[in-house]
Amino acid sequence: FELFFILPCQDGNGKVSRVIRIGTRKSQLARIQTDSVADKLKELYPDVHLEIGEQLQLWILLLFTKELENALERNEVDLVVHSLKDLPTSLPAGFTIGAVLKRENPHDAVVLHPKKRWGLFRKLGVDGYGQIIVIGTSSLRRAAQLKKRFPHLEFKDIRGNLNTRLKKLDEKDDFAAIILAAAGLKRMGWENRISLILEPEDCMYAVGQGALAVEVRARDADILEMVSVLHDPDTVLRCIAERAFLKQLEGGCSVPVAVHTKVKDSQLYLTGAVYSLDGSQSIKETMQTSIAPGDEVSQVQRVGVTAIKVPAEAQDAAERLGVKLADLLLSKGAKEILTVARQLNDAR
Repeated sequence: FELFFILPCQDGNGKVSRVIRIGTRKSQLARIQTDSVADKLKELYPDVHLEIGEQLQLWILLLFTKELENALERNEVDLVVHSLKDLPTSLPAGFTIGAVLKRENPHDAVVLHPKKRWGLFRKLGVDGYGQIIVIGTSSLRRAAQLKKRFPHLEFKDIRGNLNTRLKKLDEKDDFAAIILAAAGLKRMGWENRISLILEPEDCMYAVGQGALAVEVRARDADILEMVSVLHDPDTVLRCIAERAFLKQLEGGCSVPVAVHTKVKDSQLYLTGAVYSLDGSQSIKETMQTSIAPGDEVSQVQRVGVTAIKVPAEAQDAAERLGVKLADLLLSKGAKEILTVARQLNDAR
């Protein structure tokens, strides 16, 4: 775990500027995401020196997250930038998500092999040479939904970061296409690789997908106040509802759970679904609630998020919506589907 430190420095008037240390991994996407947050903070707080430290990339996300949280706990860094979908719905004691930034496109994208055509994905089970069309994805959620929607296709795991997966697609003939998050491709500047954005009827997205989260120490009121200006209210409410839904289901990355949310005319709409691994079983429902703005604010943490500048009543409504929708799915048999999916995945 490697960090770079600088001493507090003085401006021309002899004033000492505050040094804020940001933790991140040493990966291209992580650095791009962290730099984007640092740029926003620099613009808002020109007298604050922001320093970005790097962590060696680990293969296991849990270890990566834990190491960064250890650095937060030891006051080695003051904040950490994550993809929100990577953070559990319950954070360790003493930590909170102090900011959820405006969401990038949360949908999934199809990236075709340079030699393939989109029509192969939708209409055929084999290509012109009689070979089965194989789609690469490491996500149980994506595979389950797409198996249900396109049963003629075959899905296989593909691992690695975005760079690695695209290289595997381009340099070999193992996959006709791969499925990736549109947000990551856009942040990397690779929008031109997107062949198609998958609509909700084809594939709903992961909880928190497309949003960036800033994790801080819950006790650091000044840091919490500083990063709170980065909150995007609509994104906060959508993600609170999604995270509450996932938490109530007791779901996670080991089971296929998908969501779709939107805010329109002071209403928050949440669609949630659970799937068996092969997509043959599913339960999907939609609910909505009013999120009319109010004046009351609070520092109450909701599913790991502290949004001190977003109306508390709206946050409460979003959290209740997620719990209520999860309870509806559980009453229709979601627990049994998820239990079997988890057991089958653990046995793989």
